[in-house]
Amino acid sequence: MRILPPVSIEARRVLPSRWDVLAAALVLGFIVLFADASRSLVQPLTTLTHTPISLAPSRLPEYAMRTGIRMLIALAVSLVFTFTYATWAAKSQRAAKLLVPLLDILQSVPILGFISITVVFFLSLAPGKIFGAELAAVFAIFTSQAWNMAFSFYQSLRTVPEEMEEAGRLFGLNAWARFWRIEVPFAVPQLIWNMMMSMSGAWFFVVAAEAISVGHTNVALPGIGSYIAVAIAQKNLSAIFWAIGAMLVVILIYDLLLFRPLVAWADRFRIDQEPSDVAPESMILTLFRRSELMDAISKPARSFMHWSYRLAPPSVPLGARANPRQARVADLVWNAIVAGIAVYAVWRIVRFTSASLSFHEVLHAALLGLITLARVVILIALASAFWTPIGIYVGLRPHLTQIVQPIAQFLAAFPANLLFPVAVSIIVALHLNSDIWLSPLMVLGTQWYILFNVIAGASALPRELRDVAENLQVHGWLWWQKVALPGVFPYYVTGAITASGGSWNASIVAELASWGNQTLRAHGLGAYIADATNAGDFHRIVLGIALMSFFVVVINRLFWRRLYDYAERRFKLA
Repeated sequence: MRILPPVSIEARRVLPSRWDVLAAALVLGFIVLFADASRSLVQPLTTLTHTPISLAPSRLPEYAMRTGIRMLIALAVSLVFTFTYATWAAKSQRAAKLLVPLLDILQSVPILGFISITVVFFLSLAPGKIFGAELAAVFAIFTSQAWNMAFSFYQSLRTVPEEMEEAGRLFGLNAWARFWRIEVPFAVPQLIWNMMMSMSGAWFFVVAAEAISVGHTNVALPGIGSYIAVAIAQKNLSAIFWAIGAMLVVILIYDLLLFRPLVAWADRFRIDQEPSDVAPESMILTLFRRSELMDAISKPARSFMHWSYRLAPPSVPLGARANPRQARVADLVWNAIVAGIAVYAVWRIVRFTSASLSFHEVLHAALLGLITLARVVILIALASAFWTPIGIYVGLRPHLTQIVQPIAQFLAAFPANLLFPVAVSIIVALHLNSDIWLSPLMVLGTQWYILFNVIAGASALPRELRDVAENLQVHGWLWWQKVALPGVFPYYVTGAITASGGSWNASIVAELASWGNQTLRAHGLGAYIADATNAGDFHRIVLGIALMSFFVVVINRLFWRRLYDYAERRFKLA
C-alpha cells in the first residue's frame, strides 16, 4: 500500500482549511439566494396578477426567502441612514434642532401613510416592472426599522464618556478615527439590540409592506406578509399556523447567522475593566474568525480604514473662525429657516386638507387622536412597569440573555394580524367593548422596544459599579434606586420614545381588526387613517397623518425630550 507524503507547512498555507470551506459555502449560498430572488425584478408587474399568492405550505420556503432578503436590504439601508443622520444630529446642535423633531415626525408617520404617498413614485421608477413594487416594499420595511436604530445611536453618541473622547484626542486621533474607534464601539452593543428589535418590528408591518393596497392600487408581492393577508381574507387558520412556523424558522436563522455573532462580537466593546462572567459565544463568529479566506477578503477594507485614520483635517486659521456674535447670528438665521420650513409645511397641509374637508371633520379627527393618545399613555405605562424590572434581571445574567434573545425576537415579530382571529372571535362571542379590548394589540409589538433597550442597558452596566454596590451592602429597593434604575434610565428613555411612537403607528393595525368578512373597529385616529387608506381618500390620509405627527411631536417635546435631557445630564457615565 502506497503511503502519501505528509503535507508541508507551505502547502497547508495554500490549501483552504475547513473553516475557509464553510465560510465560502455560507457566502456563496447567500449570493446564490440573492441572485435567484433578483431574477423576477425585471418581469412585468402583471406577472403578480397571473400568479396569485398560493396558500400551499410548499410555497412558504420561497416566500420566506423573499421576505428575509427584503428585510436584510432594508436593515442595511437603515444602518447607512443611522450612521449619517443620527451622527449629524448628535454632532451639530444647530442641525439637531431640525433633525431630532423631524425624526419624531418620521417615526409617527404610519407605514400606511408612507405607502400611500410613495407607492406611485416607486412604481413610476420602473413602469410596469416588479422592481418598482419591490422598492416600495423595501422602503416600507425601512420605515419600520430606521427610526428606532437612529434614536438608539443618537442616544449613545450623546452619552459617550468624556474621558474616552479625551483619551482619543491625547492619542492624536482625528474626528473620523474617534468616531470609528471610540464612539461607534461604545454604541455598538445597544445598536445591535435595537437592530434585533427593528428586524422584529418589520415583521409586525410585513403584511402592509408586501400586500400593498391603496385605493384602486393592489400589489401582492410573493412573501410571508402577502401569504398572511390572503390567509386572513380566506379565514384559513391552518395557513396562519404555517405562516407562524415559517416566521419562527426565519427568525431563528437570522439569530444564528446574524444577531448571535454580532452580540458575541460586541462583547469586546464592553467598557468594563474585567471580562464578563459568561462571554457570549457564536459558532458562526468563530468560523469567520478562523477563516483565512475571510481575513484576506476583509484585509483591503481594514487597510483603507487604517489609512483614513491618519488623515488630518484642514486647519482653519484663528482669524477665520466665527466669533460668538457671528455664531449667534448664524443660529438666528438657521432658526428662522427651520421655522420658515415648518410654517410652509403647515400651510401646505392646511391648504390641501381644507380643499375638501370641513372644520367639523378636522375637529372629529382631533378628538379621535385624543382617544388614541389615552390608549398610548396607559399602555406604555403598563408596559414600562412590567418589562423594566424583567429587562434588568435578564440583562445582568448573560446566560439568561442568550436564552431570552431569540424568544423575545419571535414574540416581538409576531404581527398583530395573526391575533385577529382570536381577538375578533373572543370580542364577538363575549360581546366585549372593541374600544377597550382591541387596545392591547397596539402595544403587542412596541412593548419590546422597552425590554430590548433595558436589557442592553443592564448588560452595559460596568462590573465595577456592581462590585462597589455589593461591597457596600447595597441591596433591595436601595439597589434598584441607586444602581439599577439610574444605570438603565438612558436606555429606557430611548426604548420608551420609540415604543410610544410605534404604538401610534400600530394603532392603524390594531384599531381596525378584520377576520374574513367580519370587521371590528375601535374609535381612534388609527382606524380613521386605515379607513381613509382603504378608500383612497388622500385628503383624509394627509389630515390623519398630520394630526398623528402633531400629537407625537408635542408629547415628545413636552415629556420624552425632557426625560431624555435629564437622563443625558444626570446619568451619563463619567
